[in-house]
Amino acid sequence: MDRAERQRRLAFYILMFLIVAAFVVGEAVYPSERTEMSLEANIRYPGTFTWEKTDGSNEVIRVPGKYDVPVGETMVLTTILPTDYTANAIGLRSSLQDIKYYIDGELRCSYDTKNTRPFGKNSASRYVFCETSEEDAGKELKIELTTHTSNYSGVVNEVYYGDKGDIWTHIFNEYGTQTLIAFFILFTGVVTILFSIALGMVYQTKFDMEYLGWCMLMGSVWMLGESKMRQLWIPNASIMASMCFVVIILCPIPLLFYIDSVQKHRYTGIYRVIEGVALLNFVVETGLQLAGIADYIETMPVDHVILILTFAAITVTFIMDIRRGESREYHLVLSGCVVAMTAILTEVVSSYFVVSLSGVFVGTGLLILLFVNIICTLKRVRYMEKQRQQEELEKRRRQMEKMSLRMIRTLSTTMEAKNEYTKGHSYRVAQYAGMIAREMGWSNSEIHHLKNAAYVHDVGRIGIPDSILNKPSKLTEEEYAMIKAHTIIGADVLKDITVIEHAAEVARSHHERYDGKGYPDGLKGEEILIQARIVAVADRYDAMSTRRIYRKALSQEQILEELKDNRGTQFDPVIVDTFVHLLETGKAKIEEEAEEREDDITELERGTEKFISEVMATMKSQGDEENYDYLTGLPIRSRGETLIAQIMQEKSGCLAFVDMDNLKRINDIYGHKAGDRALKLLGKLLSAVDKDAVACRFGGDEFILFLPDMEKDQVTQKMEKLFETFRSSKEDDVEIRCASLSAGLCMTEPGDSFETSYMNADNTLYYVKQNGKDRFFFYRQMSEERREKSATGRDLQKVAAALQESGSYSGALEIDFRGFARLYEYMNSLSDRYKHSCYLVMVTMDTVWNQTLYMEQIEEALDCMEQAIRHAIRKVDICTRYSAMQYLIILFEPQESQISKVMERIFVQYYQLYEKGDFKPDYEYILISEKNR
Repeated sequence: MDRAERQRRLAFYILMFLIVAAFVVGEAVYPSERTEMSLEANIRYPGTFTWEKTDGSNEVIRVPGKYDVPVGETMVLTTILPTDYTANAIGLRSSLQDIKYYIDGELRCSYDTKNTRPFGKNSASRYVFCETSEEDAGKELKIELTTHTSNYSGVVNEVYYGDKGDIWTHIFNEYGTQTLIAFFILFTGVVTILFSIALGMVYQTKFDMEYLGWCMLMGSVWMLGESKMRQLWIPNASIMASMCFVVIILCPIPLLFYIDSVQKHRYTGIYRVIEGVALLNFVVETGLQLAGIADYIETMPVDHVILILTFAAITVTFIMDIRRGESREYHLVLSGCVVAMTAILTEVVSSYFVVSLSGVFVGTGLLILLFVNIICTLKRVRYMEKQRQQEELEKRRRQMEKMSLRMIRTLSTTMEAKNEYTKGHSYRVAQYAGMIAREMGWSNSEIHHLKNAAYVHDVGRIGIPDSILNKPSKLTEEEYAMIKAHTIIGADVLKDITVIEHAAEVARSHHERYDGKGYPDGLKGEEILIQARIVAVADRYDAMSTRRIYRKALSQEQILEELKDNRGTQFDPVIVDTFVHLLETGKAKIEEEAEEREDDITELERGTEKFISEVMATMKSQGDEENYDYLTGLPIRSRGETLIAQIMQEKSGCLAFVDMDNLKRINDIYGHKAGDRALKLLGKLLSAVDKDAVACRFGGDEFILFLPDMEKDQVTQKMEKLFETFRSSKEDDVEIRCASLSAGLCMTEPGDSFETSYMNADNTLYYVKQNGKDRFFFYRQMSEERREKSATGRDLQKVAAALQESGSYSGALEIDFRGFARLYEYMNSLSDRYKHSCYLVMVTMDTVWNQTLYMEQIEEALDCMEQAIRHAIRKVDICTRYSAMQYLIILFEPQESQISKVMERIFVQYYQLYEKGDFKPDYEYILISEKNR
């Protein structure tokens, strides 16, 4: 709120205060405008009254007053009406008395409720009027008063005469304010109760104001019952009078409820005793009232004692709270209660010294207490609203975390579902971990958090390529390093998830070893979180007990032996002992993964999970598309290896390693389009070998084919048909006629290792290519032929001739980079072993600045550079095309000072062949073996 707004509001408050102050001052200073007939002096009866006693004596008495009259005895008062009497009514208030009016001995008016009251001995208090006229002037007026209670026996109230309307106006002036206060308290009491109930429904709690509302409701009933004007709006005053006494009897109960609620139920035991006494008193007094033995008013001292006892107990508990410092939380209510109790005690004590009270003290005390309680309730509501908002924020935060967790679990589940060997792995690990924790005596809450953490322990695998996760053969060091990184990735993904305890720590440390040789942090023993140690055992057990792409599931005996062998080294010995006990007693059994109850999943969570699943399905379909070679239509290496390895776990068959011979020659002579046609042809033929066969492009001119459920003879027929079909098909295309096929075959049994079978087939293929190509061999056939000395049918002369026919090249320029790399390693070994000095030279074709070049120019320049290199280097030197604009040369044992001359000869030759000058060749070199420096 800005300063101008504050000044505006302050001005408004000052204006309102001045208006109210002017009204109060004006009413106090200026004279009344009421008529004289409404003044008290004009309606009070001016005559004297004589008390005619039962012993025959008379006594002039003052009215109003109280005199010694026995209970049940009629008190007779007489007076002579003035000679100028013109009033149309004369009356006085009955205080639990029967009243009769006689004028000149004639009964003019009688008030007795014995036929209209439900119970009791006395008529209810009320104003009783007798109609008169000017004709009654000078006549004798006799009034008879009879009561059956000592409290009001002998009581004579003020006698009024005149117009009845003026009398009621006077009464209203005297007691109207208290009556209006009573109605206001009644209204506020009802509103307070309803408002408290509504607040309780909204905030799901009980508010102190409700009990205060009941106190106000009972107080307002008391005030209205004691009002001098109650007969104007209550048809049966006797019932209302009885209700006033019931309120007095029962008022300790809601009062104690209220105080007990304010004090946070610290003294409930004490208050319940007093409540029981008050309720018992109500039952007893009501019984006496109904039996006609004693009216409520006669037993009212007992009610007062109980009320005083109630106040005493409340006071004592207040003092105890003040001494303990616990009253600070309700100090405002405490002050209001003290004021209210003081007012009520004043009302109680005054009833013994004043004939009648209107309950104004009770009303004032209750209004003060209400005002204080409204302040406290508003503070509490503000606190609760603030707390509710904080809880709502916390709820939303936890809901977001829960959704994030569901997303992570969905991603993890979807990732596992991509491989049938890991499907359900996380669920099973979570169940096993929960069993171990339960056997170790963990609480349900701890087990719940552990299972949730175990469910996402492998979420870091999302960051690992499928080609590595599903690789059936042995991992390289680099691939294994990537696999190990899933622990760090998982911890990073889960680091902000607080809805599950220790989720990030479990994801990071479930591959730590008890002996400190694990990863990623090398933690040891108790340094590893206990949850991670449990998950490590459960994870390892599930891995051993389920079939994987590279092996069958282990037997239970093998698993138990593995666990026991690694007890204290890889695993926590206590956890291993616990889990082994579960396994040996048959308790480690889990049910199939159950779906979550629909009630536990919100629409938002369900929609989010569906969205993630659809995204993952789309990504999977796109990934599947990327897993196929666009040229041949066959799966790429990673996809094909996975598919074949999965089938090999279940079926026997034959693994064939197929290679297309002379593909490089086709590319070099006829271009890559011709080579692509040859590859497409082979891909098409491999796809058509058998409907159950699985083929993939392994890389370049190499392919893998698996023929399931076939014997050796069947495989031979299929391969012969493949080779024959390829030979006949290539004859239709002149440019690919030089292509041929070579294949190494290995027969497999269910459960055989893909890696071993692949190596056997690869070795067989190498043997085929070394012995003439254009045929296929089985692995065992190759072994047998190697054992036969003359089985090849070829002598060394034929081999040499075949090598010579393959081409004679200066500098081996036509080898591919893979072959060059192998030669490089060979030359490097020679350099280390025999101290040969070999140098690696890189020639780079740099373009001249500000020249626009076309493909024809580039190819022409590169051809010229190739010819120059061929012409300049020796036959012991090696060269290959490294990139689009670079060549690599290995110079064997040159003098380092001669390298520049060699390169100069190459460049001179190049410039002679290529005269356009738009390329400028450059070179750099290094010694191959640093050990020779």
